[in-house]
Parts: sequence; structure tokens; C-alpha cells
Amino acid sequence: MVEKTPILDTLTYVFLMLGIGIVCFPILYAIIAATLPLDQVSRVPMPMIPGNQFWVNIQAAWARGNLGTQLFNSFIMAGGITAGKIVVSMLGAYSIVYFDYRFRTVAFVTVFCTLMLPVEVRILPTYEMASNLLGPVQPLWNFLHLNALASWIAGHHVKVTLELSLLDSYAGLILPLVASATCTFLFRQFFLTIPEELCEAAKMDGASAMTFFRKILLPLSKTNIAALVVIEFVYGWNQYLWPLLITTNPKMTTAVIGLQNLIPQADDLPEWNVAMAAALIVMLPPVLVVLFMQRWFVKGLVERDK
Repeated sequence: MVEKTPILDTLTYVFLMLGIGIVCFPILYAIIAATLPLDQVSRVPMPMIPGNQFWVNIQAAWARGNLGTQLFNSFIMAGGITAGKIVVSMLGAYSIVYFDYRFRTVAFVTVFCTLMLPVEVRILPTYEMASNLLGPVQPLWNFLHLNALASWIAGHHVKVTLELSLLDSYAGLILPLVASATCTFLFRQFFLTIPEELCEAAKMDGASAMTFFRKILLPLSKTNIAALVVIEFVYGWNQYLWPLLITTNPKMTTAVIGLQNLIPQADDLPEWNVAMAAALIVMLPPVLVVLFMQRWFVKGLVERDK
């Protein structure tokens, strides 16, 4: 029985419209600011009537911010993080659920406990590791006196330092952010809902572990993967702190970092119209991904029939 509650329904719609207004007003403000010339956008308060300088501001933002290269870098970073997180998390969850080995629960708890570590705690050791992947091997290198062996092979005394840096590289932007305890947990919970009879039937048919994963688990996980693609792509696209630390070469800068460089500083001419136009350009790709994947995203979040 469905009760009619007109007052409650009205209040619900009022609060819904209020929430939509609060979320959408900054976007509307940015769109209007991107259409105004400099003399109008500098007024206080700014006019809320759109102007006719939208494409002029878009072209200025694209040229000054070098957004073409930065958007390409952001696509590579966000796509790599998304694919890496899903692949690593699915394989990790598959191992935890379907393989019976010692300390399996300890491994899952260890992965899950990383959720309690804030980014600020992990950022310094992650940077140290990315700056030199072979750094942890250097003490062992020195202990085994391999430097003397390398000097003898080279024919003269030389100190060999093991060094492999990921700075200013796509690998450095992607690999340190690939591991995800949240995705691993979500895939584990989904795999636990799959009947064990499927696994037993696959074994009886002679399917290997990876065949079962590829032909049964992967198709069943399509909606979950689609939902996580949206979440992780937006997560990777919006990364600011890690690209700021890992990149010093302007050719490796991401769009979010480039957008920050277009924001007027204290002594600069406040060209907020150009900055808002750049913000709209940077915001467009994740919005398109969300709109394109909306049906699969919602289905992956609410689907319960397995």
C-alpha cells in the first residue's frame, strides 16, 4: 500500500531543488564568467547575463594553458589508473575468494587496513620509492661488494649507484596510484555472492583458474566494472597533489595542474574569464564520461540479482 503524503512530497521536491541549485550555481557562474569580457568579469558583483566572448576566452585559455598537451597527459593518467585499479583489484579479489592458501585472511585485512592511512601519510614514502625504484636494493648492493666487481669489469674505479626514476613519466603518474583497497573490497564482496556451483561446474568441465576468471567472472562483473570505471576515471582525472610532486617537466603536466597555473595570482591581471573558460574545458571530459556511462553506473550500484 502506497500512502499519499502531498506535504512530505512537496518538502522533498523543495529540498531536492535546493540541493540542485547549490550544486549547479557554481557551474552556472563559471559558464557566465567564461562568456564575459575582462572589464565585465572584474565588476563586483559580476553581471549574471551571458556575454558574447565565450569562444574568444576558450581560445585564449587553450593557448595560454597549453591545454592540448595537458589534456592528453590527463587522459593517459586517468585511463591508466582506471585500467590498473580494476585489473589489480579483480585479480586480488579473485585470489582472496577462490584460492585457499595460508594467511589469506591476513592478506585481505592488510589490504583493507590501508584505507585507514590518509594520503598525507603515504605520499612521502611513495615519492621516495618513485624517485628511485632501486633504492631499497642499494644497501644489499653495497653489502655484497658488487661495486668492486662493477669497477673491475669497467676497468677503472667507479662508484656504481643503482637508480631507476619514475619522475616525469607516465609510469610515475600511474603506477603508484594503481593499488586500491576499495575496489578490491567491492570485487571481493561481489565474488562472494556468486554461487559456488559455478566454480565446481567449471572445474568439472576442465576449465583452468584463469579460464573460469575470464569466461565466467569477468562477464558477470561488467556492471560493477562500469560503475568503477566512472568512479576511478574521475578520481584519476582530478588528481592534483601527486602530479604536482612527480612532474617538473612542463610537457608532463596534467590539466588540473595547468588550470591552477591559469588562476590569477596576487600581482597578476585578474583574467577570471579565461580561467573559468579553462575550468570548463578541464571539467568537460569527466562530465562526458559520467553522462556516457550513467546507465551502467547506476545499474552497477543498484543491481542485486546475481
